[in-house]
Amino acid sequence: MTFHLSTRSLNNLIHVHPDLIGVVELAIQKTPVDFCVTEGLRSPERQARLVKAGASKTLKSRHLTGHAVDLAAIVDGKIRWDWPLYFKIAEAMKAAAKEENVSIVWGGDWKMKDGPHFELSRKVYPATRSV
Repeated sequence: MTFHLSTRSLNNLIHVHPDLIGVVELAIQKTPVDFCVTEGLRSPERQARLVKAGASKTLKSRHLTGHAVDLAAIVDGKIRWDWPLYFKIAEAMKAAAKEENVSIVWGGDWKMKDGPHFELSRKVYPATRSV
């Protein structure tokens, strides 16, 4: 089955770095698990609120520059947070990134796991605003 990004997901990709958009758009065609883009570019105010609420650990998020996206698995029309789903999404994202020759990092590979988070590699993509 081939999935497609919803209008909301496409809107959440506005101001995200074009290379990461390309990876997400290809990954949705490759994934065995449907997903949506819950967040792309964030304002500093939103990031500060997320840190205060404990939903983020940093004020230097790649979301602030459009170099990161959060994806959520969708099963039977509902968002799901089951870890096995995110491994499958990550496989599709990594395969798409390889095909597009884009260096990405998955938050699920970090010591402090963040399964929905994908970002462009800091080594290849500087932390400057992309928009």
